[in-house]
Amino acid sequence: MTTDPSDAGALFDALGGHETFRRLVHRFYEGVRTDEVLSPMYPHDDWAGAEERLRLFLEQYWGGPTTYSNTRGHPMLRRRHMPFAVTPEAREHWLMHMRTALDELELAPDLEHLLWDYLVRAASAMVNTPDATRTPLI
Repeated sequence: MTTDPSDAGALFDALGGHETFRRLVHRFYEGVRTDEVLSPMYPHDDWAGAEERLRLFLEQYWGGPTTYSNTRGHPMLRRRHMPFAVTPEAREHWLMHMRTALDELELAPDLEHLLWDYLVRAASAMVNTPDATRTPLI
């Protein structure tokens, strides 16, 4: 199958629609809940809410329902993540859990590549704090 990012509705359906994003995000959060770097950034009293927000965002981005914007407004991803110290290490942990979740979906290779490419770019864009464990270059 050839994927055309300009035909988002078709991509949402090709990816498996709601059920695919539900499975992806649920499996992702299974890893995040026990992750020593990421878990502290999430509302422990609202795991279900965090899961729903990410699922709704991804569904909308990939051409599904616009529920995310209808209920929360413009995504403003970087702005929403500014209260958290998103380090390169946090990015790697986020991608590790997302990779595990994505692998379990067993998507067609072209769809898997398209989704993974987006997730890597999105995770990289959220980094807002240098990694404290690295010595800055002078």
